[in-house]
Amino acid sequence: MTDEKLLLYKWLGLLAFLLLVFTVSYNYSVRFLDWLRFQSVGTRDYIVERLGMMFIDLPPHRVLIGLFALSFGLGFGVFALFSPQWLPAVVFGLLAVFAGWKAPKYLVDWWYRRRVGIFVLQMVDGLNLVANGMKSGQSVVQAMDMVTREMKDPIREEFRFVLNQNKLGTSLEEALTDMAKRIQSDDVEMFVTSVNILKETGGNLAETFDTIVNTIRERIKVEKKIDSLTAQGFYQGMAVMSVPPLMLVMLQQSDPEFMKPMFTSAIGWAILFVAIMLEVIGFFVIMKIVKIDV
Repeated sequence: MTDEKLLLYKWLGLLAFLLLVFTVSYNYSVRFLDWLRFQSVGTRDYIVERLGMMFIDLPPHRVLIGLFALSFGLGFGVFALFSPQWLPAVVFGLLAVFAGWKAPKYLVDWWYRRRVGIFVLQMVDGLNLVANGMKSGQSVVQAMDMVTREMKDPIREEFRFVLNQNKLGTSLEEALTDMAKRIQSDDVEMFVTSVNILKETGGNLAETFDTIVNTIRERIKVEKKIDSLTAQGFYQGMAVMSVPPLMLVMLQQSDPEFMKPMFTSAIGWAILFVAIMLEVIGFFVIMKIVKIDV
């Protein structure tokens, strides 16, 4: 085969590849734009909504600026750390950009779940106060007002907001339903549903609150028992996951020349990248195994 034919085949292959890229991009451009919009505006709106559920008012444009600053700032820092080796700098820099973009969402989720957990724990004492107040002749609103004076946030903040809505003309049922949307928990849903049904049909709310308190208390006992049983598996998994990085540090300190190809060659960076990905996958698998919903 002559050089002219070989060059022609190369140009034809390149043209076919570019045509394929154009065709795929054209056919999936709408989906790609929707995905890109969800990753930017969707993530921003999700964070703003979650923060709003915790009574934290943050403008959407500031959240978006913070996402860009964190992701690209972290990515630039990692890129600068690995430069002038451009291959690991680009790969790990892009991973850092992705991690920096996703981290605030998971952090806000963790913060929200923590707040919900504290609220559910406070419901045991809070509903006891409401039940005792109603047994002494107070109304539901008066008993809930006593909770706002005697207890701490977040239950004080939530009950106060419910009472303020009620004072402004919103029915107690609607205000409690809004609270259940902010505090997404089966226990809160059970409490709100019970109050709304009994206010419509009639019944002894104080006894119902005692029953709800006992149910929540037993659920918490089961959850704590499960947490204690799964803690051993979790820490064993974390111990196994810590072995590869510890061995890497130990070998680097004991024989730097032996480990030098790991950080100077393309094969070494590829092995390091695969090891990091396996560590991440292992972490999520362990979390999936030890997480048990009650």
